[in-house]
Formats: sequence, C-alpha cells, structure tokens
Amino acid sequence: MKKLMTLILFTFCLWIINFTSPANALDTAKGAEIFSVHCAGCHINGGNIIRRGKNLKKNALKRYGMDSLEAITNIVTNGKNNMSAYKERLTTEEIQIVAAYVLEQAEKDWK
Repeated sequence: MKKLMTLILFTFCLWIINFTSPANALDTAKGAEIFSVHCAGCHINGGNIIRRGKNLKKNALKRYGMDSLEAITNIVTNGKNNMSAYKERLTTEEIQIVAAYVLEQAEKDWK
C-alpha cells in the first residue's frame, strides 16, 4: 500500500510539473512585458525612482507587508500614496500576472 501511494504521489508531481511549467513560463514572459510597459518607469530593476526605500526588493516588500501575491495585487489594483491604481488600465488577470512576476523577481533579487 505504501509503495502504491508513493507511486501515485510521484506520478501526480510529474503531471503537475509537465503541465504547469509552460503556463508559468508564459505568465513570466507576459508579466515581464506588463511590468516593462506599466511599471518600469518608476520601478526599473525593482527600484523606485520616486521613493527610494519603497522599492520592490525582497527586504523592502517584507518590511512594508507587501511580500504576498494578495498584497501586491491589491496595491497594483487600488494604488496607495504615490502609487497609481491600475484597475482601469489592466485586467484582473494582468494584475495577478504582474504581481506574480514582481514576487518572482524579488526572489531572484531582480537579476
């Protein structure tokens, strides 16, 4: 029974990897495109030309409670202080994709 459960779990993991990787690659490319058009003007390479400390680097995101997909999605959607709202310019899907891209890049230290 234990071997059967291990085999099922292994098969499931392989299935997940094979069928979700291309979508993630597409989302990353689309996220990069959305970011370059709508965000890079102020946040080039994860920085912030308006308020230097409020950048998109991992430590700053964590410090300001913006280190989750939900938090980034919310601020992109609704804006805050100097950050413009994008709910009228981007679809919900585009906002989620760019938020995921920001988190991914923060993990890579924007390299």
